[in-house]
Amino acid sequence: MKKSKKSDLKSEQMSQFTIDNSNQKLTTNDGVSIYDNNNTLKLGKRGPSLQQDHIFFDKMAHFDRERIPERVVHARGSGAHGILEIHEDISEFTHAKFLQKGISTPLFTRFSTVAGFKGSTDLARDVRGFSVKFYTEDGNYDLVGNNIPVFFIQDAMNFPDLIHAVKPEPDKEIPQAASAHDTFWDFISLMPESAHMIMWAMSDRAIPRSLRMMEGVWCTYI
Repeated sequence: MKKSKKSDLKSEQMSQFTIDNSNQKLTTNDGVSIYDNNNTLKLGKRGPSLQQDHIFFDKMAHFDRERIPERVVHARGSGAHGILEIHEDISEFTHAKFLQKGISTPLFTRFSTVAGFKGSTDLARDVRGFSVKFYTEDGNYDLVGNNIPVFFIQDAMNFPDLIHAVKPEPDKEIPQAASAHDTFWDFISLMPESAHMIMWAMSDRAIPRSLRMMEGVWCTYI
């Protein structure tokens, strides 16, 4: 039966986005050819699966890791692309190529809250974080920081304890993106160095009017 002109046109259109994989072999992630990935290697016809079946373990390892886990902190964010252009000579302060006069560098900026999960509100009272990734000729340069110049703890050893305290109660997953529960206030009461930070968090700095009102304290990572 002769195909219609319409179907031929559609086939031609789809052919631009179609790849013929009929000659490609099925392989593991390491490139090892697979003859059968539907049956594990067994001891006899009805025996148990064997530990040396690396194809089975490769398939299961991929399955266990195919979901990207949510960030523990800074899971909720908003971002924008842009370009950094240097218009003045600042060579007396830095030798970095991307900070020399006349250089344009693509960048991406992300603003985020700290405590909430990835579906939480942007309006919660919370510390705000930001990160700027500069795509320089010499590689990516990351600039990150918070919008408050102090922090809850002095020793990094206490960071997991702080985050466990401020996160939602594990039995009910509330409150989200906020610190209005007893666990957090128990932590604050036992950590005298947190007093300064909690005063900042209870101020307007923790509920900025917009992303344009973000002030930052920077830490640099290469």
